[in-house]
Amino acid sequence: MKVAVAGKGGVGKTTIAGTLSRLLARDGYRVLAIDADPARNLPSAIGVPKEVASKIVSISENTDLIRERTGLGLGEASGAVFSLTPRVDDLAERFGVRGPDGVWLLVMGTVKAGGSGCMCPSSSLLRAFLRHAILRNDDTVVMDMEAGLEHLGRGTVKGVDVLLNVVEASARSVDVSLRIMELSRDLGLSRILFVANKVASREDESFLMSALGSQGIPLSHSIPLDRRLVEADRAGIAPIDHAPMSSAIQQILRLKDHLASTIPA
Repeated sequence: MKVAVAGKGGVGKTTIAGTLSRLLARDGYRVLAIDADPARNLPSAIGVPKEVASKIVSISENTDLIRERTGLGLGEASGAVFSLTPRVDDLAERFGVRGPDGVWLLVMGTVKAGGSGCMCPSSSLLRAFLRHAILRNDDTVVMDMEAGLEHLGRGTVKGVDVLLNVVEASARSVDVSLRIMELSRDLGLSRILFVANKVASREDESFLMSALGSQGIPLSHSIPLDRRLVEADRAGIAPIDHAPMSSAIQQILRLKDHLASTIPA
């Protein structure tokens, strides 16, 4: 099972990705959670201790690794020859961090756009790792994607089983989510689930159902606005540990059950 979680900044995709990773691991899946968002908030959403998370160096910033695998270090001269097919099958084991419930976390960093000069070796390594994680890795993969649209232009979600398109009750969020859908379909993704988050009222849900319904798009799941998730964030505790029976966590549990029952293991 390969799942990507995308959406406009601030919609809560990281909370969903982290909680989903924990719930799948509790069901016996071997879960690799990939933090592909420069904000690097997935460790806290999973429940990796701060003292551990603070020492993680993302793959995109690991100069020695980039030079070892591509032949050209981060920041070295652009235009030099470097490997486009670096070895990546051992990256999760070497640089991943074991989190609660056995979730294996890898902080990847972001794939830069083409033509970015000295970042090309880093991009080569990250792209190769994503291809391996999605197409050749036997783990269940949950990827917390960079907020917004830019990463989709780099093909970072190509090959996933499902993209969770997280949206909140605002016109801007809907617009971004519709564009995410268009770009994802251009990459050949056939399964895109729209997941409403931070739903505070029936009016919020009605707005989203109407806005998406006018485009012929069903709302797959609805996760309520939950004060206990705010409390978890302020306390630096993973939401699933702070309030496991909260309404938001229970709805993410339903989402997990839906994915587990409809995507072949």
